[in-house]
Amino acid sequence: MAVIKKPEIKKPDTLLNTLIALVRVSLVLLGLVGIAYEVFREGGLLKWIFQTFFTSLSGLIAAIVIAFLLYRFFGWINSVPPDQTSRRGDIPMYLMMAVGAYYLYRLLATGGL
Repeated sequence: MAVIKKPEIKKPDTLLNTLIALVRVSLVLLGLVGIAYEVFREGGLLKWIFQTFFTSLSGLIAAIVIAFLLYRFFGWINSVPPDQTSRRGDIPMYLMMAVGAYYLYRLLATGGL
């Protein structure tokens, strides 16, 4: 005979939990804006990447190695056995929050990105 499980009653988030989630989202968005600014500004990261990695053979090999390492890292983050849970997927969020905190500090200290 099948046993029917009692549904879990979920309580709504408190004001503190909502504010913490808002700070997390704000830091992630600020990190994305900061990275986009650094990549696409005049003489920014995109120009540096093209000059460094695609002007010589050693730079191209370094770009391939970096791309492979990133591929393996994200493969490791997403590889969890089906019967287990893991918080590895939160690592990119925390990294982006750290980048957002850096750009927030830079914005408050210097007045610009």
